[in-house]
Amino acid sequence: MAGARNYWLIKSEPSAYSWDDLVRDGWTYWDGIRNYEARNNLRRMSTGDQVLFYHSVKGVAVVGVAEVIREHYQDPTTADERWCAVDVKPVRPLGRQVRLKEIKKNPRLADMVLVRRSRLSVCPVTPHEFKEVLAMGDKASG
Repeated sequence: MAGARNYWLIKSEPSAYSWDDLVRDGWTYWDGIRNYEARNNLRRMSTGDQVLFYHSVKGVAVVGVAEVIREHYQDPTTADERWCAVDVKPVRPLGRQVRLKEIKKNPRLADMVLVRRSRLSVCPVTPHEFKEVLAMGDKASG
């Protein structure tokens, strides 16, 4: 993580593409983003950036850390030039899932985009927020 320039959070419904799918595949292209703000965040990603992988809808929790391995390019699922994709690979699962309700209760994460703009599928994360979520995920729950 030492060389990362930026930190991000990407959301996926586990029934569509889960953390386990990413681990099984070894990498994937992050495609299908059709929101301009989320697309702009994809365009800002750089190789080596670290990414919190978040299960949305079912689970609603950060479950692992991924890394950007290819910067934005034309989304292969559409010919529409407005949309792009990036490639990500798994780095490691968290020791335990960090649920959204825990994130919302943590005063150090009150300004996190995930909390303030819960519907955004690709969010920037500050270095402090990233470290805080990792610390939460590596602590035993109790």
